[in-house]
Amino acid sequence: MIVKSMVVSMFATNCYLVYCKDTGEAVIIDPGAEGKKIIDTARTLNLAIKYIINTHGHIDHIGANSKLKEEYGAQILLSEKDLELYNNPGFGLGLVLRKQPQPDRFIAEGDQISFGSISLRVVETPGHTAGGICLIGESAVFCGDTLFAGSIGRTDLAGGSYATLIKSINNRLMVLSPDSAVYPGHGPATTIGTEALSNPFLNSTF
Repeated sequence: MIVKSMVVSMFATNCYLVYCKDTGEAVIIDPGAEGKKIIDTARTLNLAIKYIINTHGHIDHIGANSKLKEEYGAQILLSEKDLELYNNPGFGLGLVLRKQPQPDRFIAEGDQISFGSISLRVVETPGHTAGGICLIGESAVFCGDTLFAGSIGRTDLAGGSYATLIKSINNRLMVLSPDSAVYPGHGPATTIGTEALSNPFLNSTF
């Protein structure tokens, strides 16, 4: 599994191209904006895009869905629990995004998303939003705005819950191998072990 990351949108969102080196089949995770930049990068790598995956429905993680759908015809995958947010993604802050194409498929706990020789497992991690999900692959987890290096996703927006988010992180992510790479929705990559030892939010209990 090869991971190509790029920063997009005014919110500095991490968008990931994850692909199989043998077949070139790929997924795009959290294309928050700058569709042309994402397409140009995929072309340079000669990738065949199979899926567009949104870890949650906020504007800064779905903003390029329409352009990428037009380019590739790839299926858009999202948790059904975030569909209402997906259709009104502006954080409740008056931000406007042109209507995005509806998801082609809803994903839920335990689903496997396969491309090339790679499979990503869906785990539900609510707390930042009601329908937030993470994707677990070989020694790696793509966690959207669930967990950051030294921090966690904000919980003061619609559908957010601090207690729920901490439980999601402790029960779903901290049980992974300490060596697992963590690819967050914003900021630098980290590891499960690093966050278990040093993340100041993870000693909370409920």
